[in-house]
Amino acid sequence: MLRFIALIILIVSCGPDETISGYADRKMIYALASIDNAPFTARATIAFAKEGAVNGTGPCNTFQATQSAPYPWFALGPIASTRRACPDLGQETAYFAALTDMRFAEVAGTVLILSNNTGREMVFQAE
Repeated sequence: MLRFIALIILIVSCGPDETISGYADRKMIYALASIDNAPFTARATIAFAKEGAVNGTGPCNTFQATQSAPYPWFALGPIASTRRACPDLGQETAYFAALTDMRFAEVAGTVLILSNNTGREMVFQAE
């Protein structure tokens, strides 16, 4: 009986990736185009190369986080980033704050849209 239960757990854990990384192209890097309909002038990216993993770059630093909510939901775990200073640090702070505020994801071809239920939106374009 214990072997049967272990087999069921193994089968369930090997199921398809239900996070955004299972729907977005894992080889794709998405560049931020706008936050709340305002063009984002600095360079910032996001990628979903592995199940449950998010990584990218802000205008100054690289970052990584976890994301385990099933698609189309989006729930970013704490952001861990490097600590370099640069003239665009204010834009980076806005980028990271917006990312943590997003609750939904939509992938359509080369476009990624993150949004929340209060009307905030981040639009990314694949590079």
